Amino acid sequence: MTGEQLDVGVGPWLGEPPEDPRYDPELLAEGDRRNVVDRYRYWRREAVVADLDRRRHGFHVAIENWQHDFNIGTVVRNANAFLAAEVHIVGRRRWNRRGAMVTDRYQHVRHHESIEQFAHWAAGEALPLVGIDNLPGSRPLETTTLPQRCVLLFGQEGPGLSDAARDACDQLFSIAQYGSTRSINAGVASGIAMHSWIRAHAGPPPD
Repeated sequence: MTGEQLDVGVGPWLGEPPEDPRYDPELLAEGDRRNVVDRYRYWRREAVVADLDRRRHGFHVAIENWQHDFNIGTVVRNANAFLAAEVHIVGRRRWNRRGAMVTDRYQHVRHHESIEQFAHWAAGEALPLVGIDNLPGSRPLETTTLPQRCVLLFGQEGPGLSDAARDACDQLFSIAQYGSTRSINAGVASGIAMHSWIRAHAGPPPD
């Protein structure tokens, strides 16, 4: 290992370009350096999203955004990795996209101004709200099976779920911790919770 930065992705397409509308002529000509899996190399963004939409899972992810939380980008990136149906930002519309590593281009993101508005939407979709926070009365996530259709709801770094969010939740689960820290951040917690859903309800990922 020399320490040199290896190029990500692939260079220009060699030979005759494929006659397939999913492929992007610019990417074929210049190469595809995006952070996408190999089966989506050279595909148009719209084609990638359409293919993901055929396979999206039954869970949604929501996170409160009252203080411009830097964890939101990580939550979006995790939601893309585990193929959540949608991500819901509750509170401020603007959020820091840096941690998402442009995965928000492939993930449906919806905004709700308040917990009340968000809870009304979820009720209309018959989606139970599952809060993830280490709160008194929360059940251990490790001992349960998450609902196949649900919204995993996370609070802000520090305060966790707001009082309004707690009241709106149908179920509350905690993630077991064994060290001295009081809590783990929402980005990490979201990945753990989404993977818990995957273990219960998803098959192997496509090749």
